[in-house]
Formats: sequence, C-alpha cells, structure tokens
Amino acid sequence: MCSPLHRPDGALPAAAASRRHFLRATGIVGAATAAGLAAAPAAAARTPLTTGHDASGSAAPWQPDPDSPRFTLVVMPDTQYLFDGASIHPAPVEASLRYILDHGRDENIVFLSHLGDLTENGRAEEFGPLSDTFTLLDKRRVGYSVVAGNHDIPSSTDDQRGRTPYLDAFGPQRMRRLPTFGGATPDGYNSYHLFRAAGREWLVLALDWRPSAAGLAWAKKVIADHPGTPVVLTTHELVYADESGDEAEFSDHGRHLWDELIAGNDQVFLTLNGHFWPAARTVRRNDAGNDVHLHITNYQNRYYGGSAMIRLYRFDLSRNTIDVETISPWILGRAGEHLNELERHEIELTGPQDRFSVPLDFESRFAGFAPVPARGPRPAARMLVPGTVAYWRFDSPYQDGPRQDGSAADEALRIRDLSGHRNDLTRVPVPGSGPEALRWSDSHHPDQPGHGSLFFDGGKPPLRGAYLRTADGAPLNSHTFRAGYTIEVFCKVPADWAAGHNAWSSLLSRRGTAGAAGKTEGDPNEPVATLSLSDGPGAQWAAAPLNQPSLVTNWGHELEREKWWHLAVVNDGKHTTMYVDGCPVARNPATRTTGLATLGLPWLLGGYEYGGTLDQLLYGWVGDVRVVERALSVREFMNA
Repeated sequence: MCSPLHRPDGALPAAAASRRHFLRATGIVGAATAAGLAAAPAAAARTPLTTGHDASGSAAPWQPDPDSPRFTLVVMPDTQYLFDGASIHPAPVEASLRYILDHGRDENIVFLSHLGDLTENGRAEEFGPLSDTFTLLDKRRVGYSVVAGNHDIPSSTDDQRGRTPYLDAFGPQRMRRLPTFGGATPDGYNSYHLFRAAGREWLVLALDWRPSAAGLAWAKKVIADHPGTPVVLTTHELVYADESGDEAEFSDHGRHLWDELIAGNDQVFLTLNGHFWPAARTVRRNDAGNDVHLHITNYQNRYYGGSAMIRLYRFDLSRNTIDVETISPWILGRAGEHLNELERHEIELTGPQDRFSVPLDFESRFAGFAPVPARGPRPAARMLVPGTVAYWRFDSPYQDGPRQDGSAADEALRIRDLSGHRNDLTRVPVPGSGPEALRWSDSHHPDQPGHGSLFFDGGKPPLRGAYLRTADGAPLNSHTFRAGYTIEVFCKVPADWAAGHNAWSSLLSRRGTAGAAGKTEGDPNEPVATLSLSDGPGAQWAAAPLNQPSLVTNWGHELEREKWWHLAVVNDGKHTTMYVDGCPVARNPATRTTGLATLGLPWLLGGYEYGGTLDQLLYGWVGDVRVVERALSVREFMNA
C-alpha cells in the first residue's frame, strides 16, 4: 500500500512517502529503536544467495503432488519498504522464498502470488536486487506470479504505459520459463498461470494495477478459454477496511473490477489484494448467486516493513476448508537467537484477520461451471478380484425380481452370491415383525459399485426386525482364512439411531460362540466373529483368531449419522487392521492374529447372537458387502 485509508484513489501524500513517516505511523521512534533498526538489516542485507539449491545443497526439481486433496498457495504482499532507494534489504524476501523451497514437499506448495508494490519507487536499482532474489524460484522452476502495484509503475497510467523497470524484471520474458505460465497480454502487465492440484487444474489471474478495457477483455477471454477451471484473481487494489479490519469494502477501482469482471464470471471464487491495511476480508454474492471470498493482506505498516511476511492458504478439499496462516520466515528462521521485542511479536500473526479458516464446499461451489459427475454403478464382474469368496449387492440388475425404493423386501428374499461360490443369503424374520422390517433403498455410498442398499428396521427391546443368513453348508461357513482376509461393508446409520435400542447390532457376524470354539479367555458368549456398531456408534471388529485363546478387537471411531461409510477389515495372516473410508483407525491392536475360528455355522447379515441366541438386529442401511480370502490394499477396496 502507498495510500492511507482515506485516500483509496491511490494518491500518496508527500509526507507518507518517506520511511520516517512509516516509522512514525507505526510508533517506532527514538534513538534506541532506530539504532536497532539500522543494525539488524545491515548484516541481513548481505546474506549471500545460494540460488537454486535446497537445504541439502541439491537442485531437485520442483514437483508438487498434483493429486493430493491438500495443497498450499503462498501469498506475499507489499515488500516496497525493503527496496526503497538506497535502503535495500533482500534478506526477508529471500527467507520467505527459501521457506517455500524448504517446505514445498511437506506443505505441498504449488504456487506463490506476489500482490504488487514490490518496490517503493519503481526504479531499476530497486528491482535489480529483488529480481536476483527471485532467481531462487527460477532455478527450481517454482511457479509464481507478480503484479504491478502503484509504486512499481507510474500510478496514473494503465497497462498501456509501455516499458518500465518492473516489466524488464518480471515481464513475460521471465515468466514463460516457468511450467505454470499460461500467457500474458501484449503489453505484458497482465498474465495468467495454471497449476494442477487436488486432481484438477487451477488458474491464477494476475491483473495490473489498472487494467485497461483491453486488459479486462483479455481476462474475460482467458476465463472463457478455461471453462471448467476455478480462478484465483490477484491484483494490487480491490478491497480495503477501516482500522478495525472487521469487514472489507470495495474501493472505487475494486467496485469497477467487480462489476466488469468478477461478478459475471462464476469461476472466480477467491480474490487477493494488497495496497491497503489493515488485513481484512469479506464475502460477496456474484451474478450466479455464489460466494466470492475477497481478502486483503498487507503488512508493510508493521515492523521492518512487514518483514516479507507470507500468507499460507492451505486448501483441504477433503475437509472443504481453506486454512490461512500468516508468518514471517525471516524472523522465524532466527527464533533461536536473541530477537528484539518487536520481532517476537511478528513471528506469526494470530489475529482473526491473519489466522482463520474459510469453510468452502468446493464441489458445490464449482458445480455451476465444473460439475462433478456422479460415479456410475460398476458391474459386479469388475468387483470379483482374485480371492473373492462372497459378494452381495442390492441394486436392481442383480435381484431376481423388481425392487422399488422404500418397498418391503419379499419375505422369501434370496440375495445371490455374485462371486459364484454359492454363499447366497436368505431372509429370516423375527416373529411379530412384518415384511417392512427389511426394505429396498436407492440410497448408497457415492463410491459404492452397486447403486442400492437394504434398510434394516431392527432393534430392541423388544427384539424386532429381520436379517439375512447363509445356508447351512455354504462354503463360507467353514472357511478359516489362514492366509488372510478382507471384509468390506458399506453402511449408513439413521439420524434417530439410539444406543439404548440399537447398540451392538452387527453388520456381519458369524454364528457360534467363542466358548464353543475353544476360546477360554474373555467372554465365551460372544460370537466367533462380528463387525458391529458399538454404542458410539462406532465400528467394532471382534473376532477369534485361530492362534489366540480369546477374541481380538479392533475399534473404530464414532461414525456420523446419516452419512454413508465404507468399513474394511484386513488381515494379512499376521495382523488385523480396520479401515474407515480407506483410513486406518487408531485402535488396531498389535496382537498376532491368524485366520478365523469357525464352528461351520452360517454368517448373518444384520443379525447378532449372544450366547448362541439372537440378541440384536440392525437398524440402518447396508450396501455392497464383499469377502476376499486375502489381504487387499487400500487401492483395491470397493470405494477406490
């Protein structure tokens, strides 16, 4: 920023142009403080640049993970006071760029956006040292963009101003060497950049301090030429806030950009600008009725000209959240040394406008221009991986008769084992329970191969409902799985599920008690194997291995109601691991477990026995169920 908040037109009062005015405005005056300021940069400014090397000294290529749902966009606002005439201090910027290189892998950093006002006066002698510093990123081919601020160019001009030291230093001739560069306007002052993250393409639109009509027309075409790509718009001036920083507002120029470009282009979901302080944010609805998040970040008014602070925008598409953090790598890198009083306050900013989270349902927000097609059903034959010994599903193509959402299942229901191993399931009613105790449903997990399920309307007391079972003599009944196994179940718990009526019901269990199987330790009345819902409700796998004197239990975490889940229990012949939605749970015991004890009795779907007597019936939905006689990897699960 160069202008005070009461001058949003970009004009700079003469008094504000001096570094003395900056120090006075921040209250940093007095001989002692001034001496401290002079001493610190003198040494830091001469730090040699070992460009193009990481911490180990090697120049490894820059390779962000393009498929991880988590990635980081780094933002650097106004650095002008660090490159001001004879006062040149590249060390803070260098520290921020080195942070990107050092943490690129663990943070999955994909891009850096500088928001303009790189220098104070826009002179070649100011841009030279800054340009040299950015070679750290150039040599590693790290994607970044810069935009001109009003201090970098003649502020009264638009992007048709012609050649400037800014353009010489950071024009398209430099950016086109980077893998993220997409293109620029003929004048060179507006550019766009593309990177891949979370399995899709993202676009950063970097606009000049004052884009002309031609510049805005170019920007609209760039967006139109990438119709399914989310856009982050960066420019120097857009929104500002009063001293409290509670709510940002459009500047006059910002309103112009909103009306002419942003509001009518639904792909723009986030804008970032500097220029003003304090930091602030706001949300506006665009013409499509969707939220656009508008953020201002600028710290040049703080100690050491903002010390080249950076914002880390951590996108997490698995949590539908952007977590934002503001740090000073320059100060952070010297945290073990004796920091002065002001530095200790600037290592990390934790105010509500500096450290916050933005809830954002990415799929819903991008649906208007990049809808995610629903995953279609997959044929049963594709699910029959080697070793499949049973596979049951409940969608129409694989039933013997018609089925309709919400209709009662036939009292003579038979669910075929699609593996071909004759482990069919038949319905067993509980006396006093009608046919509606077991109902067809179109509800299913979004990644479930079969687009259908069964709803079990069971519970106790009194005992009510229905369940399914394998036939006497079915091959699955006597299988011991000595070489390992994988059991997968899709399930959903109703909103009104209550522990007092529904806890400890089983999704899939094996009849026969642990005591009868010779398991003398623990509770002999428990079944030899059960994948149950505890009183959380949480997934529980309690099973009697061949090599242990009692049951061994894996515990999952509490499952959110009214949400489909994929549960998997995997034994590799030595240990058993439970997974929830492909993620291993914490309470997986280290106990050595081989195989499953059996009395040759049937398996039950939706039924649980205690002491050999039916004790609880499932209340909830069950989707596809698969049993494999070997350990599967996560990428082989049905939800992969």
